[in-house]
Amino acid sequence: MPATTGLVYTPFGRDTWRDPFTLYRRLRDEDPVHRSPDGYWVLSRFQHVFDAARDTTTFSSAHGLTFHDEREELGLAPTIVMMDPPDHSRSRRLVSRSFTPRHVAGLEADLRPLVRARLRQLREAGAADFVAGLARPVPSWVVAHFLGVPEEDRYLFDRWTEALVQGGAAQPAGAGTALAELYGYFTDLVDRRRHQPGDDLVSTLLAADDEGAGLGIEGILGYAFVLIAGGNDTTTGLLAGAAELLTAYPDQRRRLLVEPALVPGAVEELLRLTSPVQGLCRVAERDAVIADTTIGRGERVLLCYGAANRDTREFGPDAEVLDVTRRIERLLSFSSGAHFCLGAAAARLQGRVVLEELLQECPAFAVDADAGVFADGAFTRRYESLPFVAEGL
Repeated sequence: MPATTGLVYTPFGRDTWRDPFTLYRRLRDEDPVHRSPDGYWVLSRFQHVFDAARDTTTFSSAHGLTFHDEREELGLAPTIVMMDPPDHSRSRRLVSRSFTPRHVAGLEADLRPLVRARLRQLREAGAADFVAGLARPVPSWVVAHFLGVPEEDRYLFDRWTEALVQGGAAQPAGAGTALAELYGYFTDLVDRRRHQPGDDLVSTLLAADDEGAGLGIEGILGYAFVLIAGGNDTTTGLLAGAAELLTAYPDQRRRLLVEPALVPGAVEELLRLTSPVQGLCRVAERDAVIADTTIGRGERVLLCYGAANRDTREFGPDAEVLDVTRRIERLLSFSSGAHFCLGAAAARLQGRVVLEELLQECPAFAVDADAGVFADGAFTRRYESLPFVAEGL
């Protein structure tokens, strides 16, 4: 399909994340296999993105997931997210047991009191920043818990995440400094866990290394990098985005207040509409034809999950509207196929617990989306700050 005059995809950022959806709509309808002037392709329809995400033979993750090869910018050894099967499959098996729904469910007993305490602080303050008060510290706690980081060190995660995720493309020097700090910290933590193993990911990886996995400190650091960079700001995006949507759709909030059993399904709908990771790149390993358009071998392709998750062809004519009773068969918020997000169960748990407690503690809350500020970065859409009032509706 020929490109439509005036229709150009350029990477989003702090000043443009407020509304990527108008462009997404036009891309889906007018130019679903879009050639960016910067030389990469953009897929925006659900079926195209879904198929490409699952076809790791054609669309490879081994050349980086951004518009450039970030391994070269940050000096990274390949991490699990930058591998294709079978290497990816072997690396995933080492840690997959730690992220099963059953294992993750064990977090709830400690997570719920934390969420409740944070919400009570927000309610007592009356007006506060929802991100600083809840949406950032909750996922930071979860990631630190998985990695076995002591409580007194957990403040470091916010700073590292900010630098690694946002700085990787825009400020590689800052990201490199954060990576060096992370490396030094985890070198020490790995040494501690060799002598004092625990029920955490670092200890699991050390045990696997002792059994011949061949990870070394570089490999363990890679897992930590992925978990910190991929687990913190994405869930922040879900939680703050959910608060925005439930403020914008008070009728849907009332349904949840009356029927709390709808909350788990509502989390899926909120994941669909927020799509914290709006897209990631792949590189074509061979020529591929999509919608009569040929993507050449070696060309970079953006799989635009945020656009695909609002495709009326998949979700019906009201795809861009919040409906907490919607039945969702397929979703791209966690990608699909071999690279389906390891942390999906943890993100869903946090979404459910926060939503249940938020509706219980502050049923009339409101956030001011117009006054909210988005974080920078071209791939994750999340608020950096979002004004909150406990009694706004």
